[in-house]
Amino acid sequence: MEKSILIIGLTLLLSTIACAQGEPREFEYQKGDTTFTMKQYVFCLYLSGSNRSQSEEEGEALQKEHLAHLSSLKDHGLVMAGPFGDDGEKRGILLFDLETVEDANALVEKDPMVIDKRLDFDCHPLWLAKGTTLK
Repeated sequence: MEKSILIIGLTLLLSTIACAQGEPREFEYQKGDTTFTMKQYVFCLYLSGSNRSQSEEEGEALQKEHLAHLSSLKDHGLVMAGPFGDDGEKRGILLFDLETVEDANALVEKDPMVIDKRLDFDCHPLWLAKGTTLK
């Protein structure tokens, strides 16, 4: 098991280096008789922003604008979005099928909740095996 984790980790590290050098966002690797196709996505984490003092009415209006913005991202690489089930500092996630973190940042920066500083965000490249799904 530890050897498998090490092999996967090294493969991901090498693929990250390759992508930094302009290589494709996808690669394949073989483990036994199974071939995995890995693809790089962009994972964004919504965080509580510095301005959470809006009135209830302002908060509701911002939430409607936020949801409309997320809906508009479906045509711009958004694969998945959702809030966390608690009321902590981490508020929710976005998963994009985009070329770069900068592309995702440019989209998330336009979120009305981010503009009003009710939410902040942090985006990172994320490697996932193609064909895996949530159940």
